[in-house]
Amino acid sequence: MAGRRILVIQGHPDNGLVHLCHELGASYAMGAHEAGHAVRWVHVGALDFPLLHSPREWREEPVPEALAQVQQDILWAEHLVLVFPLWLGDMPALLKGLLEQVARPGFAFTAGENIFAGRPLKGRSARIVVTMGMPAVAYRWFYRAHSIRSLERNILGFIGIAPVRRTLIGNVDKAGDEARRRWQESMRRLGQRAR
Repeated sequence: MAGRRILVIQGHPDNGLVHLCHELGASYAMGAHEAGHAVRWVHVGALDFPLLHSPREWREEPVPEALAQVQQDILWAEHLVLVFPLWLGDMPALLKGLLEQVARPGFAFTAGENIFAGRPLKGRSARIVVTMGMPAVAYRWFYRAHSIRSLERNILGFIGIAPVRRTLIGNVDKAGDEARRRWQESMRRLGQRAR
């Protein structure tokens, strides 16, 4: 396979410390580089942008200057990797705010009566990597991975990104060094395969 263009969106809002999400994203990128893929980064916690307050802002106002490059990086990418911790059962608000800001009419889908007629981001794939304190199997089966399914269907799938694969990593608060190494190696292998 020829090298792919990969955008890693580091969705942990705390950019002041190195968290497991940062380690996992770095491991994915390392594997991708080893296999000859091109990698770009977006660190959500390092960006300063306002949250949307109305549908009118979303439809009519320009994307904040801090996020214009994020849109260009998404257009450049063939594969997106979103890495984030599960907070209160969902992605952190800052990551959701970024997705709301960049997935605008005219960029993520064709504005107008038939929004399904044109999807400029179609043809890209994605991997969602989520860390959580609870066991991943409990989130997957008891909670039915509700927020991840919403991200897959209502955001990524809606704008044409498919396939979307997921990696759910649970019990992170109790994990020792060996578990962290296994998770990092798993991410490195996924990065090598651009999956």
